[in-house]
Amino acid sequence: MAKNFVTNKDVTVRMFRSDIMEFLSRVHPAIPLIIYVPVIFYFLYRSVFVVQLSFASIFVLIIFGVFVWTLTEYSLHRFVFHHKFSSPFGERIHFIFHGVHHDYPMDSRRLVMPPSVSIPLAALFYYLFFLIFGSSLVAPFFIGFLTGYLFYDMTHYAVHHFNIHNKFWLALKKHHIRHHFQDPDKGYGVSSPMWDKIIGTDFLTQESDADENI
Repeated sequence: MAKNFVTNKDVTVRMFRSDIMEFLSRVHPAIPLIIYVPVIFYFLYRSVFVVQLSFASIFVLIIFGVFVWTLTEYSLHRFVFHHKFSSPFGERIHFIFHGVHHDYPMDSRRLVMPPSVSIPLAALFYYLFFLIFGSSLVAPFFIGFLTGYLFYDMTHYAVHHFNIHNKFWLALKKHHIRHHFQDPDKGYGVSSPMWDKIIGTDFLTQESDADENI
């Protein structure tokens, strides 16, 4: 099997000449929680006390938001992060956004999405969902969407750095490790392999030499 990474040790590589840009490209795994958990509580407050939606409506919209996130996660990972560019500039952009993670998969400061990327994306998605759902229903839906995102980010960090024994989490870990060390064109789901199974990008074998890299 061809080696498709530089190192699987927790080391980092400098990506930018600018110290500011380099600083913004690295993030502690707790940062997404610090940023987005208060946002989730704000939208929960709006759902209950401002819009005054019923518990059932809030619950259904949150679940739907999580569901939409899983498809968004799969789509971004497959069609954006793994888009194959033909130009040197495109290859540079790909390396900055995702290629560096495949070259240095255990780099603990580049495992969760930096706020410089996640905040503009969150704002863009919120505006899109606001147009779709309107001001009354967007809040609980966005709670689910953000919860799905946080679960993805925390799962991504955990499968690379936690010593996992629980069967559920171990299955997620093995699925993602195969994406890195067996076939980067399969296994795009990180927090859930559901869309890989539905669309046909799941791994056919249950055991692999890639598991030795866990």
